Amino acid sequence: MGKAIVSRRVLIASIAGTACCFVLMRYVSIPSGIPSTNLNMAAVVVVIVSAIFGPVAGFFVGFTGHALADLASGYGIWWTWAAADGIYGLLVGLFSRFFKIEEGLFGVREALVFNAVQILANVVCWLLLAPTLDIIFYQEAANKVYLQGLVAAILNSVVILVLGTIMILCYSRIISAGYNDDGD
Repeated sequence: MGKAIVSRRVLIASIAGTACCFVLMRYVSIPSGIPSTNLNMAAVVVVIVSAIFGPVAGFFVGFTGHALADLASGYGIWWTWAAADGIYGLLVGLFSRFFKIEEGLFGVREALVFNAVQILANVVCWLLLAPTLDIIFYQEAANKVYLQGLVAAILNSVVILVLGTIMILCYSRIISAGYNDDGD
C-alpha cells in the first residue's frame, strides 16, 4: 500500500483541534467592543496545532473550526474570515520545523521565532486578507472591516503570545522529559 498523505496522528490532531476550535469560538469568546470581533481563545488552538503538526493540520483546524462555529451561530458562514483562519494556520504551520517543539527544544530563540511568525501571520490574515476579501465579496465598508481586522490581529497576537507560548513551552518540556506516544 502507498504512503498516506496525512498521518493518523496528524488526522487525529486535526479533528480534535477542530472540535476544540469550534467549542472555544462558539461558546468561549469575549466581545471586544467592536462589532463581530471577539477575544477568541480558539486562535490558541489553531496556532498550537499548526506549530506542532504543520500547515495541513493548521489550515484544516482554522478553516473548518471557524466555518462550523459560524454555521452553529445561525447567521451563516462568513467565508472570508474562515478562509483567513485557515490561511493563518497554514502560514504558521509552514514554519513549524523552526520551532523545534517535537524535539523538546522550544527555548527562547524558538519562542521569539514562533511569536514573530504568529504576529506576522496575524497581520497578514486579519489586517490585510480578511478585510480586503470582505470588501471584494461582501461589499463591506472599508473603515469597518479594517478596524475589525486590526482589533482581531492585536487580540489574537496577544493571547497567542501569552497562552500559546506557555502551552507550547509546556508541551515541549513534556516531550523533552521523555514522555511519548509509546506509553512510556
